[in-house]
Amino acid sequence: MPGRFLIIQTAFIGDVILASALLEQLHDHYPSATLDLLVRQGNESLFTGHPFLNQVLIWQKKKQKYRSLWKLSEQIRAARYDVVINLQRFGATGLLTALSGAGTTIGFDKNPFSAWFTHRVPHQIGGNPDDNNGINRHEVDRNAALLRPLGNFGTRQPRPKLYPGPADYAAVKPFQGAPYVCIAPTSVWYTKQFPAKGWVKVIAQLNHAGPVYLLGAPADSDACEAIRQQSDGERVINLAGKLSLLQSAALMQGALMNYVNDSAPLHLCSAMNAPTTAIFCSTTPAFGFGPLADNSRVVEARELLTCKPCNLHGRPACPLGHFRCAYGIEIEEVINGQ
Repeated sequence: MPGRFLIIQTAFIGDVILASALLEQLHDHYPSATLDLLVRQGNESLFTGHPFLNQVLIWQKKKQKYRSLWKLSEQIRAARYDVVINLQRFGATGLLTALSGAGTTIGFDKNPFSAWFTHRVPHQIGGNPDDNNGINRHEVDRNAALLRPLGNFGTRQPRPKLYPGPADYAAVKPFQGAPYVCIAPTSVWYTKQFPAKGWVKVIAQLNHAGPVYLLGAPADSDACEAIRQQSDGERVINLAGKLSLLQSAALMQGALMNYVNDSAPLHLCSAMNAPTTAIFCSTTPAFGFGPLADNSRVVEARELLTCKPCNLHGRPACPLGHFRCAYGIEIEEVINGQ
């Protein structure tokens, strides 16, 4: 039985959150195994106090990128992993995997170094949702396919899961005195982001008199503040940049509803099984990044647009200028599930 694993996921926050499902599955199957995780610098805080992780390796991807990569390669080889599982499809982590010295290396066939892996697993996004080959699966299921070379893991696919600690719950307790909703109104990509004036209308029409918390990173503070200032009443509170990722997760867990874009806060909700209303503008849940919480729903424009989806990740602007995939979303549909 393999005793020491390294899981590699150095993409963005949402991808790393979804990768946590793999930790759940590995721990279920190999409860005594040592699990390590490699992430890009900035995402390690998601796993503070994680009960299944031995250590989190950090790639300083923005600063000293290649020097950090070389040090990681030495560290990984010295650790003598039994299994390295690479969720990334790009060359840098593929090289780390190929040179890891692990007895078993597993990754997706789209990685340029996959020819040097022990096992190459097909990766595909999109297609027919009824396809028996598993095309159009959720990202969690695509990642779980990387475990097949290790044997039968059963049919249960664990949900991604994060573990806020007592200090995280204590930090958000002052905001939980009355029933509340959370809104994460921003996204790195413009075409994934429901327009600010749409969020103002959502807040105005919510059948909820309690607090409305606006969440986001420090860089989102100004955008959230603009929404707050355009909204009536003191109940709208801008918390962007004031909470850590795990604190945000703890707050979202207790919300009556969380309103999010196709972005990292959506996956925070999935990892906490928190109620979710996910708005998809230029992208589509068919890519495999939809909500996974028991109480979750997706809202999209009803108009069938030939330009949607315009790409996998979103764009800095609508290529056609009309942005109907966002402006065509009805406010009533957004708040219908509150």
